[in-house]
Amino acid sequence: MVQNIWSLSLVVLVAALTFLLGYVGSRRANTTPDFLVARRAIPATRNAAAISGEYLSAASFLGVAGLVLKDGIDALWYPIGFTAGYLAMMLFVAAPLRRSGAYTLPDFAEARLGSRELRHVCTFFVVCIGVLYLVPQLQSAGLTLNTITGLPVWLGGVVVAVIVVVNVLGGGMRAITLVQAFQYWGKLFAVAAPTFVLFAVFLAGPGNGAQDVDDQGVLRFHQDTTITTTEPVRVRAVLPMELEVVGQVNGALANGPVYWTPRVYEVGARAELRFRAGDPVPVVEGSPASNAQWLDPRGRGLSGLLETYSLIFATFLGTMGLPHVLVRFYTNPDGRAARRTALHVLYLLGLFYLFPTVLGVISRQYLPELLVTGKTDAAVLLLPHMMVPSLGGKILGAIVAAGAFAAFLSTSSGLVVSVAGVVSTDILPGKVRDFRWATLLTGAVAIGLALLLPRGDASLTVVAMSFTLAASTFCPLLLLGIWWRGLTWVGAMAGLIVGGGLVIGSQVLTVISSYTGDWAPPITAQPALLTVPAAFATMVVISKLTARRSPEDVNQILLRLHAPDPLGFMRDRDVQRFGSGEKADA
Repeated sequence: MVQNIWSLSLVVLVAALTFLLGYVGSRRANTTPDFLVARRAIPATRNAAAISGEYLSAASFLGVAGLVLKDGIDALWYPIGFTAGYLAMMLFVAAPLRRSGAYTLPDFAEARLGSRELRHVCTFFVVCIGVLYLVPQLQSAGLTLNTITGLPVWLGGVVVAVIVVVNVLGGGMRAITLVQAFQYWGKLFAVAAPTFVLFAVFLAGPGNGAQDVDDQGVLRFHQDTTITTTEPVRVRAVLPMELEVVGQVNGALANGPVYWTPRVYEVGARAELRFRAGDPVPVVEGSPASNAQWLDPRGRGLSGLLETYSLIFATFLGTMGLPHVLVRFYTNPDGRAARRTALHVLYLLGLFYLFPTVLGVISRQYLPELLVTGKTDAAVLLLPHMMVPSLGGKILGAIVAAGAFAAFLSTSSGLVVSVAGVVSTDILPGKVRDFRWATLLTGAVAIGLALLLPRGDASLTVVAMSFTLAASTFCPLLLLGIWWRGLTWVGAMAGLIVGGGLVIGSQVLTVISSYTGDWAPPITAQPALLTVPAAFATMVVISKLTARRSPEDVNQILLRLHAPDPLGFMRDRDVQRFGSGEKADA
């Protein structure tokens, strides 16, 4: 049964507008360059809005606020890293990448280093990053639709996948550019308007469900509260307390009053925890126990410092290696427009990230039950109705839900285009019909994995794997390939395998450790501090040992990458293969 007709109505409206804009954008798309790079005719301002719309995914719209709620000031490194990566993109990558004339990231690797083998390895990592990034979008769409309407969790992911695949089939990059540009401004309104209203309510004073804070900075329940877990969770009791539990705790069944001392408790799925007014709020293991710790980034010692630097490496450098972001710079007319696009993206993202941060801070006082279950991604969706329990709250919640749904659609669209483009040009012949077959295959694989795999925290899932994998593979390839003439295809391939292999191996160890006693060191969960230098070092050392494998025309290639646009050295890579874009090639 639908719980909020307002939310469902606005979600349907967003879906309908997405279809409409996709149709408008695809009417003149009939060639491979249209589908891959929108005929390289997107101006800087529109492309910046499209990149921002694509980049602001589930991790940004839902995850940032949830991480601020759960982890405190340390979580601010996520939006800082997400945004600052475009500064490095603007300075070092955007213009040379566009001047290369490539259509995809593997195409750039072959153009720069002249190796089909390297191109195939790049294709593998593009598909890994794209699918890995796409699955959490579909899973979070299911969570959003379930949270706001009560509809089945699987339905949201299927709806997003169908809308995205249909749009991409119609016109590829040309179809989704208008969609993504519009959805950035829609998402900005969807998060900014509720933030202004809810912050005004917050400033008006306590009440409306706000939780009390004692002299030690510990949150306490404002009223009697019952929390039901959806899956097993490890929570830490902050202070001694008595509560009622119905379900499994520490492997034993409980059915009545229990006494908790300050330590970690393993609470089973579907357990019911009943707290009384004034009880201290337990927190999921690893989260700050008091407001003082929540505001202090120094409380985690050396391991916390290393984890922070590793996060900075992953987000700051990983942005330069995300295939679905890089492919959008191929759509600019020239290198200067690509650099201006990156500059515009900086302030568009900086503006957006102000609002989830504020919502995360407010959520700490109004949604403490999420600190118990660990499901903090739902904070942005639940906060409006909690603070404004009336029709106004439902409308605000509906606006937020529509913005979240737009985030899933825009990011998923870019991911499907980037993966389908690589598959169609590197595995299939590269015509329009091949792009469409690759789109169907990508959508089917992604929704299958989204339904089969357990859902994790959207931000941590994306950042820990997708950004770290991009930072450890394509970031070194791009920086060294653009700025160091000594890079060889052997060195680049070795660096990709070492960096990507270490990231994948560390994540495998982390998963195994989570089921066998948590024996893995913390660095394996976020290994960018080790994997990124290892990838750079491998590329440099192996390239020096294989200097004879350097392309004979390396000077001409670098001149094309760095010469100012008016000099006319820029050339498209595959005009003979794909055509000039003046006629259909389907």
